[in-house]
Amino acid sequence: MKRILVTGGAGFVGSHLCERLLNDGNEVICLDNYFTGKKSKIVHLLNNPYFELVRHDVTMPYFIEVDEIYNLACPASPVHYQYNPIKTIKTSVMGAINMLGLAKRIKAKILQASTSEVYGDPEIHPQTEDYWGHVNPIGIRSCYDEGKRCAESLFVNYHEQNNVNIKIIRIFNTYGPKMEPDDGRVVSNFIVQALQGRDITIFGDGMQTRSFQYVSDLVEGMVRMMNSPDDFHGPVNIGNPGEFTMLELAQNIIDLTGTKSKIVYMPLPQDDPTQRQPDISLAQEKLNGWEPKVPLKEGLIKTINYFDNLLKETK
Repeated sequence: MKRILVTGGAGFVGSHLCERLLNDGNEVICLDNYFTGKKSKIVHLLNNPYFELVRHDVTMPYFIEVDEIYNLACPASPVHYQYNPIKTIKTSVMGAINMLGLAKRIKAKILQASTSEVYGDPEIHPQTEDYWGHVNPIGIRSCYDEGKRCAESLFVNYHEQNNVNIKIIRIFNTYGPKMEPDDGRVVSNFIVQALQGRDITIFGDGMQTRSFQYVSDLVEGMVRMMNSPDDFHGPVNIGNPGEFTMLELAQNIIDLTGTKSKIVYMPLPQDDPTQRQPDISLAQEKLNGWEPKVPLKEGLIKTINYFDNLLKETK
């Protein structure tokens, strides 16, 4: 049994990760300040004697004895990270410093949940880990993009200067149950609009692309990365290489929900990437053949059912 700290553990991805780590027979400490996370996502775990919930902000130092740290703490959807951009940067940068300092002191292995946003609006397609990115450092998305880029730099420097055992993953668009209906992510937006019979809002012409991975595939990749050989630190892309336009995604959701919703078009937000698709060959090579298993239609059906039940409960 390992003792594992998950920062941001009451968030969308963090709550799924906590469940997985407990099911694997570990002791899990979930740390969250509830800025975007919610206790309701992990309340069913509170009766587990090997699960502990701590209300804490990673911008402040935290002291504990653990074997591994998954650093997920940071708002991840544009609506949330743009709401308080200074807080977003502080969470990414100061959170990384505090968790790396903890890992250094207690000699714990630490994984950074970075993002495909480090690639910005990419000029190469698909994106490989050696691509440096195309990011506007003063744009409305920069609080998140540059915060995560700085965190990666901190991780690499803590490894090279202090021999901290680091792992870096770059997460591509992820969806699934436990997303918030108002989080501003495209999958949740489209599903909630469809279930409520409202117009489905597409920004731009709908031809921009994203690659969507189901949350269980991401969690599997995270666990495999943490357990990979100590000489492999990443960064490594964790995403689904299946590429879909926003129009295709909207049409899929219309078909699966049977909604009468119409598609309407709105202006494209500043610095919104036109293409996003991971090259996952490094993950396949280094993480025991990891690749996404859940097809988009199957994952969308599960996510639609989750939101359908959630919306009925809140009526």
